[in-house]
Amino acid sequence: MYELIRTNDPVLLSFVESLLKDSGIDCLIADQGMSILEGSLGMLPRRILVDERRRDEARKLIVDADLGAELREPQD
Repeated sequence: MYELIRTNDPVLLSFVESLLKDSGIDCLIADQGMSILEGSLGMLPRRILVDERRRDEARKLIVDADLGAELREPQD
């Protein structure tokens, strides 16, 4: 899996998840269970992960939505 975005912003998470799913790109929101452990304070970021084979497509989609500043650096 490829880490696309890491954020504490639940609105951004929801929006990006929706963009990806609407484009047929499966994603996983990792670390959601950690928010329960921290008491839902929003201190621990969640990660949006996509299949490595679709990372370029997912990155382009995020950039086209004017959210390129939220992307993690490529992990090559």
